[in-house]
Amino acid sequence: MATVNPYITFNGNCEEAFNFYKSVFGGEFPYLGRFKDMPPMEGQEVPAGEGEKIMHVSLPISKETILMGSDTSEAFGQKANPGDNIAISINTDSQEEAEKLFNGLSKGGKVSMPLEKTFWGAYFGMFTDKFGINWMVNYDFEQKDK
Repeated sequence: MATVNPYITFNGNCEEAFNFYKSVFGGEFPYLGRFKDMPPMEGQEVPAGEGEKIMHVSLPISKETILMGSDTSEAFGQKANPGDNIAISINTDSQEEAEKLFNGLSKGGKVSMPLEKTFWGAYFGMFTDKFGINWMVNYDFEQKDK
């Protein structure tokens, strides 16, 4: 069964925001990755000054919910706009479930990243549905298949 979590995007102050959220909710970050930690990708380099920005951070805030976030990087054509800077992130139990939900929810919308295997060990994609809602679909294939 899929789980749903909020994913918030920031314009450079993700770390500050998540340290604040951690001070309120408590807990620890099971993962905090920076843009400089990304493996090299053909045609896309992380510009100077962008490397310390947060590529992904997660903070469990209950047994069922993980607050997730990242900074945007205009170098990759992204900018967070207040109101548009939150997405619903769905984590699935299988690749088939990820494909079913991604294909169903994105129908009539705009896919910004097709479902594909990623360097962080997931089958992942993003889109905006036909109602203007931002979604992320994720299946952690490497961790589940071990």
